[in-house]
Formats: sequence, C-alpha cells, structure tokens
Amino acid sequence: LGLLYQEYRDKSTRQEIETRRLQDSQTDPEESSPSEETPSEEEPTSTTESKAPPQISLLRNSNSRFNLWQDLPEIRSSGVLNILQPDEIKLQEAMFELVTSEASYYKSLNLLVSHFMENERLKKILHQSEAHILFSNVLDVMAVSERFLLDLEQRVEENIVISDVCDIVYQHTVNHFSVYITYVSNQTYQERAYKQLLQDKPAFREVISQLELDPKCKGLSFSSFLILPFQRITRLKLLVQNILKKVEEKSDRETTALDAHKELETVVKACNEGVRKMSRTEQMISIQKKLEFKIKSVPIISHSRWLLKQGELQQMNGPKTSRTLRTKKLFREIYLFLFNDLLVICRQIPGDKYQVFDSAPRGLLRVEELEDQGQSLANVFILRLLENADDREASYMLKASSQSEMKRWMISLAPNRRTKFVSFTSRLVDCPQIQCVHPYVAQQPDELSLELADVLNILDKTDDGWIFGERLHDQERGWFPSSMGEEILNPKIRAQNLKECFRVHKSDDSQRRKLGSRNRQ
Repeated sequence: LGLLYQEYRDKSTRQEIETRRLQDSQTDPEESSPSEETPSEEEPTSTTESKAPPQISLLRNSNSRFNLWQDLPEIRSSGVLNILQPDEIKLQEAMFELVTSEASYYKSLNLLVSHFMENERLKKILHQSEAHILFSNVLDVMAVSERFLLDLEQRVEENIVISDVCDIVYQHTVNHFSVYITYVSNQTYQERAYKQLLQDKPAFREVISQLELDPKCKGLSFSSFLILPFQRITRLKLLVQNILKKVEEKSDRETTALDAHKELETVVKACNEGVRKMSRTEQMISIQKKLEFKIKSVPIISHSRWLLKQGELQQMNGPKTSRTLRTKKLFREIYLFLFNDLLVICRQIPGDKYQVFDSAPRGLLRVEELEDQGQSLANVFILRLLENADDREASYMLKASSQSEMKRWMISLAPNRRTKFVSFTSRLVDCPQIQCVHPYVAQQPDELSLELADVLNILDKTDDGWIFGERLHDQERGWFPSSMGEEILNPKIRAQNLKECFRVHKSDDSQRRKLGSRNRQ
C-alpha cells in the first residue's frame, strides 16, 4: 500500500531537513547529489472501496516503491539519464514530486469522503447542518483535485521527460482552486463543531474512534484528514517554488512558474485571510464587552482592526528621579490591548473587566530600552505616546516579566524599529538563518506557526530562548521558541537561500516597484 498524504508530506519535509543539514556541513552547496537535492517519495495510487483514484501509468504498479523520477524503470531503460544535464534531472524530480504528491493527496481526500463522510453510522448520528459544517465543500475540493491530477497524468504520459507542470498549475489555480478558499474559511467553525460533537455526542465520539482504528487510516486521526486541503494548497505553493528555483532564468518555464506561484500565493493569502477574519471578528466582540472607558470612548470593533498583542505589564509610578526608591512601591499593574492601528491602556477591575485610562494610534508610538539599570529595573522600557487620548504627549516606564516579553512588546509597539541583526528595510544583508526541525503552533497573536523545513531569517533573539524571525517563502514574521529550529551556519547556504527567495518573489518586487512609481507620480 502507498502512503497517505499525511505520511508522504512528513517524509518529504524530513528528507528536506536532512538535505539542508548535509549541505550546511559542506563547504560547497553544489556538492550534494541530485537525489539529495530533490527528496521525494513515490506514491502509487490504489483503489479504495468507493471510487478508484485516477491512475498514472508510471505509477500503476502498486507493488513498486520508487523514490525518484530517475528510479522509474521507464526512465532507467530509456538512457535519458545519460543525456540530461544534472540541473535538468533536478528539475524533473521537482516536477515529478508535484505530480506524485497530488496523487497521494487525492488518495487521502478519497479516504476522508469514503471512510468518514459516507459512513452510514455517522450519517445517522449527525444532523445535516452538523455534517455540512464538519465536511464543508470537501466533495468540490476532491473533484478539483481529481481533475488536476488527470491533467498532470496526461502531461507525464506525453513524454518520458516532463516538459512542464506549472502551466497546468496556473490554469487550475485560476479556474478551479477557489474551492479551497471556501473550505479553509470554514476552518474555525469546523474545529469548534468537531470539539462540540466530541463533547456532546458520545455516539459520534465512539464511531470516530472506531473509524480511526481501521488499518486504512494508518493510525492517523480524523482531524488530520479534515485539515488536508489547507495543508495541500500551502504545500503546492512551496512545490512550485522548488520548481522555480531549478528552471533556467529568463526561460518560458520560469515565466509559467512565476505565473503559477503568483496565483497560488493569491489563493493562499485569501485562505489565510478567511480563517483570520472569522476568528478576529469574534475576538474583537469579546474584547469590546470587557472594556469600560474612563476617558472618551473609542469604538473598538472595525472590519479593518485586529488584535496584535495583549497582556500585563508593570508601570512605574512617580518621576524618573525616584528610581532608586523601593521598586515594590514604584510599580503598579496595567494591561495593554495592542491592535494593528490602536493601543488601549487599561487597569484590570473586578468581573474580568478592564478600565481604559489612555489610548493612542499605533503609528504615534515610540519605544526606548533602558540599559544597565540594575536588577530591579531589568526588562524596563519607555513607551512614548506622541499624541494620547488627551491630545498631548505622554510617557510610561514599563517593566516586563522577562527579556523576551520586553522585546516582544517593543517590536509589536514599534514594528519599524531596527532589530538586532537586520533592519526591516534592508533585504540584502547576511543575517543568521534557522531551519525548523519541530513544528510549532502559535500561542499568541505575535507568534509565528512553523512547519517542518521552514527556513527563516533571524531578526532578533533573546537570552531566554525566543527568536523573532521572518520566513523566507512568504515573509511572515513572528516569535517562536529557539528550540524549534537549528541555525544554518554555512554562509554559502544562507546566501543561496536568500538568492532563491529573491528569485521566487522577483515578480512581486517588480509589481511593488510599479505601484510605488505610480504612487509617486
């Protein structure tokens, strides 16, 4: 039996990590072999109880286990490996991985539908509305995957050497992949419904447990099948990036790869925005209910506003000259709600409420770190409001619970401030990099969720084990524990990662330059 997509994806990303480790230990990045450069796990399609996935002729023998395109018997016997350049072989592997991973993904989707969604016992337990929230438009997603896979299969069968796949990716992304936005935007309600059903319906919990134990599921949970579409659309973008890094520059294949990547990025951003919009709206309503204004009331709920960070800090009382007094009397607790465009400063009051006593637009905030002030004033910084609720300048001396918490607040409050390793406005600087070796789920709004094999620039770090990083493939920034990754020490590998990143996003950069030019005009 072949791998389900969850297994396939895990194996592929772990091979990617090992490849990068090997490269990092070498003097020359080009020393690694083609098979190391393009890790891939062949996925033979196989029939399921309800519906047979599309068959790809190169993968038809379900007893075979090919790791790479170059290991296929048809490829080995053709002699084509003696003709193609090493770079072209790497490109073939990258395109082949996109095809085989789609076959694996379709197989897992098919299992979600046939084994779970169409289970008769489950149908009787779930109300129609509950089933709709739980499975959403998964049938549409599966139909799109099937059509996509059949077109990829046809391309693979046209010639023993794959001509291109990114043109197919582009067409399907533009014409069909909007179904992913619908599915992923439902994720917040889907997760909540699933937890509620487990809690309220013992029969549902029992059936799901029994279905998960079936050998077909290979020990994978029901929830791991539900999140497949979001994982796939994100991974597909990375697979196209991998192809883009290997095609010859200024070629037709580079153009199609850039076009496909741009469209996929649009879909992925729309998926992310759909998820965020659902959760942010509920969060803003909850915060609004907790706030009581001592000053002139500020409307909190806005479609363009969201929470960046919230938490307790210690405010220093009295003038700065009294720093030498006993610190216990100097500090009192305050609570901050920082939104993308607004800071609200409160004091917590009984009944899980917060009394607002000051506020300021986020663009009018400045921060300054206090250094060498002794242990009692460690992790203290100055927050300046250039124009507060009373239309005047105000300063607060604030103390955080740790160095990482202080830095996290300072970067959130003043995002354009220069960091330890690189200015936010500078992109051509060799700063430290890290590779994710353990997945991480963000716990706070200013944190960044990490997937295995993510590569990030390290923008700042703390002595107590936190890193502020920028992920190369999508430029998302946030904090995460340093234990989640391994630093990339080889400067040549760091330079190569940056070069590949700039190449992938060069179409975005040219578009930004055009927009900037128009704005200046």
